[in-house]
Amino acid sequence: MKKLWGICGLFLMVLWLSESMTVGQPIAIIPRKVRCRSVKYSPCYLIWHFCPVLCPTSCLVDCISCKPVCSCNFPGAVCEDPKFVGGDGITFYFHGRKDQDFCIVSDTNLHINAHFIGKRNPNMKRDFTWVQSIGIMFGSHKLLVAAKTTTTWDDNLDRLALSFDDMPIHLSNKDGSKWQTPIAPRVSITRTSDRNRVVVHGEENFRVNAVVVPITAEESRVHSYNITDEDCFAHLELGFKFYKLTNGVDGVLGQTYRRNYVSKAKMGVAMPVLGGLHKFSSSSIFATDCPASQFGNQALPENSHGEYPTLHCSSGVNGTGVACKK
Repeated sequence: MKKLWGICGLFLMVLWLSESMTVGQPIAIIPRKVRCRSVKYSPCYLIWHFCPVLCPTSCLVDCISCKPVCSCNFPGAVCEDPKFVGGDGITFYFHGRKDQDFCIVSDTNLHINAHFIGKRNPNMKRDFTWVQSIGIMFGSHKLLVAAKTTTTWDDNLDRLALSFDDMPIHLSNKDGSKWQTPIAPRVSITRTSDRNRVVVHGEENFRVNAVVVPITAEESRVHSYNITDEDCFAHLELGFKFYKLTNGVDGVLGQTYRRNYVSKAKMGVAMPVLGGLHKFSSSSIFATDCPASQFGNQALPENSHGEYPTLHCSSGVNGTGVACKK
C-alpha cells in the first residue's frame, strides 16, 4: 500500500510540473509534502499529500476532509502583510504598526499577542508589517514562538525561537521531534519539518501551526517592500485552532469567533482593512493590558458550540478574498 501511495504521489508531482512549465521559463517549484498528524482522524493519519498548485510550499492537511489546503485560505490563518481569515471565514487585513504588540485573541483562559515588525514605505501612510512572534498566555503560563532576526535566508538553517515560562526550548532538527510539559496543563511542540515548522498544542485549549518564512526578492519586487541584504524580515505564518472559546472572546482574530459576529472590515474592496489600532494595542508581548482584553474575566458567556466546525475555503475571484462553507 505504501509503495502504491509513493507511485501515485510521484505521478501527481510529474503531472503538476508538466502543467506548470512553459517554454523559456524555469521549472516550477516542487510542491511540498504534508500530512495529517492527529491520531484522532485515523483514516487520514500520516498519509502524505502534495501542496496545491496555488501554494506549493505553504499548505497543511485538513484532517477532516483529508485534503491539503493553502495555509492562508483557512479560518484562523494569519500570514503575509498581516492577512487574517476569521472564524467566520471572512478575510481581512490588520496592519498595526511596526515594532509594536497587539492582542489578536483574548478570552477567559487564553490571551495571544503578536509582535509586528516592518518598514515604512515613504509613498504610503502606513507601515508594511509582518508578525515576528506570538506570546501565548493561559493560566499562569506563557509560551513564546518567534522568528529570529535574519539577514540572508538559508533554508538549511532553523530560525525558530521557542520558550515556555521564560525557559528556552531546544528541539533537534528532525521532523517529528517533540517537546512537552511533564505535568498539566499539557503543552506540546512538534516539528513538522526538519527546520522552521512546528505545531504547538495546548490540550483542550488551542493548536497553532507556525512556519518561519522570509520576504523573498520576488515578493519585495512585486509589492515594493524594498527589502535589502541587511534584513530579510523573517516572520511567522500561522494557523490557529481553538477548542473552547467563550462568546465574549475578543482580539483582532478572536472576535470573529463570536456567535452572530458582524465583520467591521469594509467588504467589496481588494484589501478589506480592520481598524481598531488602539483597542488592540498591548504594552509588550506578554502584557494583557490591551483595552480589548478579556483574560481572567470569569463572567464571560459560554459558547455552546465548543470546538468550531471546520470551514472549507478557496480563493475568490481573481485571487481576491476567500470563500468558505461548512
